Amino acid sequence: MSIAAVPQFEVVPPELGSIRYLEHGWPCDLIRWHAHDEYELHLMVATTGKVFVGDYIGRYQPGQLVLTGPRLPHNWVTEIDAYNSVTLRDMVIQFRDDSLKKLADAFPEFKNVLPTLEMARSGVEFTGFDQAEAQALLASVRDTHGIARVLAFLNVLKRLHEWPKKRALSSAKIHSTLTGVVESKINDAVDYVVDNFAQEISLERMALMSDMSASAFSRHFQKSTGNKFVDFVNQVRIGKACVLLTETNDQVSSICYSVGFNNVANFNRHFAKIKGVTPSEFRRVVRANLSPGTAGYIPPEGL
Repeated sequence: MSIAAVPQFEVVPPELGSIRYLEHGWPCDLIRWHAHDEYELHLMVATTGKVFVGDYIGRYQPGQLVLTGPRLPHNWVTEIDAYNSVTLRDMVIQFRDDSLKKLADAFPEFKNVLPTLEMARSGVEFTGFDQAEAQALLASVRDTHGIARVLAFLNVLKRLHEWPKKRALSSAKIHSTLTGVVESKINDAVDYVVDNFAQEISLERMALMSDMSASAFSRHFQKSTGNKFVDFVNQVRIGKACVLLTETNDQVSSICYSVGFNNVANFNRHFAKIKGVTPSEFRRVVRANLSPGTAGYIPPEGL
């Protein structure tokens, strides 16, 4: 069996500018499992179906507003039996990471938006955002050029930053957004887990490496990341397993040990707890939705 879902890498030509607007209907060749260096703000205008962001799988409906970070794979798959065709399904803004960094260096006030952009590296959904307002915001970028487009785009970022209901979607990129000496140590611990997830990692060892007591490390870790340390390690491992289930044909048992679990039963239990399905079912859904040439898929109840 061929590898089902290695994301296509999309190169956005620099001459298109640092802020790019595009829209399309359904069916469309642009709808595919892919990634790119740009951030992408994605508004679903019509249809329902499945959304895939990193290792996240969920339902989408009109009005869903999601910001994905650089190189985070994503796709929205419409239920093929529910629609014939749609003129406008997606409104999209793509913008470059390097431009935002230069803006933050030039204008310290812009740094307030950086936590939202960091969160987007996991994919962030702005839940409850009014669809009419979202369409108007994206249209303001579509209908402007030059400096006016930059100003319209900054207004979009401001509105997103101010929105109180943000939900991270994927464990593909998890990081603390706090700053300070203690938080810097927690960030180092997060990076260590992400880089060494296949090894045995204990809270006590990480506390020693961070020059803290186990209780202090545990408390600061949860405050900084929003996760208990053991839960975080399992999230990272399951996230890595999702990538292998998506992009390789490796057996589930092989993937289990390669991401740091010591037995298959424990791996299956944690996978089902975090993802809501078994590893085999996760792979089946991914293959059904993201294989080249697949237009859509209606999943069974509960997936």
